[in-house]
Amino acid sequence: MVHISNLSKSYGTKKAVDDISFDVKAGEIFGFLGPNGAGKTTTIKMIVGLLSQDSGSIEIQGLDVRKNSLESKKLFSYVPDNPELYPNLTGRAYLNFLADVYGVSKEDRDQRIALFGELFEMQGATDQFLSSYSHGMKQKMAVMGALIHNPDLLIMDEPMVGLDPKSSFRLKELMRQRCDENKSVFFSTHVMEVAEKLCDRIAIINKGRIIAIGTMEEIRSQAADEGSLEKIFLELTE
Repeated sequence: MVHISNLSKSYGTKKAVDDISFDVKAGEIFGFLGPNGAGKTTTIKMIVGLLSQDSGSIEIQGLDVRKNSLESKKLFSYVPDNPELYPNLTGRAYLNFLADVYGVSKEDRDQRIALFGELFEMQGATDQFLSSYSHGMKQKMAVMGALIHNPDLLIMDEPMVGLDPKSSFRLKELMRQRCDENKSVFFSTHVMEVAEKLCDRIAIINKGRIIAIGTMEEIRSQAADEGSLEKIFLELTE
């Protein structure tokens, strides 16, 4: 699904991402973990095309995201760590705008708006202006917008931030359901317990370099530690 090879990015003299390589397979939830400033968001922004890499390659379903920018963007959706939506649109207008961008039929979009509105308890808010939304409501709407065209790949940066416990639970269920349909989820999080329970594979990045990658069993083996992911993470990054 996603193939990252020898990816690097610098800001001046600071190496934010330093020659990293990994794959995200079809049908898996891939967790991307690291301390603040480790290179997580920079990596994600390069994958989705918001930043250009200095070197290395990024492919989504075999398409180079630099050479095939538009085609590759049709294959995924992106939920940023801080959802910045159009304040003068209603939730429904925002979702219809995204559906128009991706060419989603009226029947499909109406069905999905109703489905996700019920799932995230947003039925009463979709006709309100986005400027009136709380942070949690904006986060829910960003997730709903990302799902409106049913992408093969869902990329999310700290998607649980601002969500209430019920919405977080339902998002995690939705992530697993999508992987059961052979779609993929790539997301970053600071919540170690979520990553340990939910992810099929995990990569830990620190100071721009990947220091561990694999299933929980493989990471425990690499770290020579049978403890929790939180314990291993703290030991590796300190």
